[in-house]
Amino acid sequence: MPSNAEPRSATHYVAPIEETPLQAVDQVDETEKTRSTWTDAWDSMRVRPTFWISSILILLVLVVAIFPGLFTHVDPRAANLDFSDEGARPGHPLGYNRQGYDVYARVIWGARSSVIVGLVATILVSLVGIIIGALAGFYGGWLDTIVSRIGDIFFSIPTILGAIVIMSVIPARNAITVALVLAAFAWPQIARIMRGAVLSAKQSDYVTASAALGVSRFTTLVRHVIPNAIAPVIVIATVSLGSFIVAEATLSFLGIGLPPSALSWGLDIGTAQTSIRTNPSTIFWPSAALSITVLAFLLLGDVVRDALDPKARARR
Repeated sequence: MPSNAEPRSATHYVAPIEETPLQAVDQVDETEKTRSTWTDAWDSMRVRPTFWISSILILLVLVVAIFPGLFTHVDPRAANLDFSDEGARPGHPLGYNRQGYDVYARVIWGARSSVIVGLVATILVSLVGIIIGALAGFYGGWLDTIVSRIGDIFFSIPTILGAIVIMSVIPARNAITVALVLAAFAWPQIARIMRGAVLSAKQSDYVTASAALGVSRFTTLVRHVIPNAIAPVIVIATVSLGSFIVAEATLSFLGIGLPPSALSWGLDIGTAQTSIRTNPSTIFWPSAALSITVLAFLLLGDVVRDALDPKARARR
């Protein structure tokens, strides 16, 4: 039957295609950052209370060592036998030792020698260990053999025992002398760790790529291998700093470390042993300062070790 309506053409519905926000994708790619080992380590450390507690304690010790005058105005070398072994008095919160010295003032000023020995010895050991270990591990051959045998000789000598022998024949002793002697016997540990880390790092693809680009081996070692292999050395150096402070206190306690005229926690502990029964506080306070300082560095070393260890981060 005829119809006046025009025939409707057959059409297909096509859903509109949404355009890809290429600009947004590009923005995401631009803001995406490559995370390094140090970034992951910092994120791991900053959420741990142990890191902040140990850092605050170490910062406090450093401030006391650098600016002892901010914490006491009493001369730590001013002796008054009239106050021998007396307890706390106004302006002298920790009392006096047997020689009439103010215990609080000597604890404050004694931090300087311990910190100097610890820092100088750690820096020297780290520098020597990193240089020797990196060269031996990267180049190998006869250099690695000679360095390894020399390291074995020094490694077989206990640090304290070797320091006792050397310090007993040195007439003029100070904090730098003690640090040099301790570093002379303690570098093989850092060198061994650095050598092993370099042996592992030099097998990486970036070393092969660097060689293919014509970069010299020494430049590759300095710019690429050492920065990627230094993490375990930092951990050991942090822990070793506390050990060097203990070593200095031990040598001073034995009378072959710093001279008697110096201010040191080890010297005060050694002189206070004669008053341990009559006035035990004279040995307690320098021992407490030494223990807290060493504990802070050990705790920080444990936190740094866990943060730089990929396996430890994966377990957490």
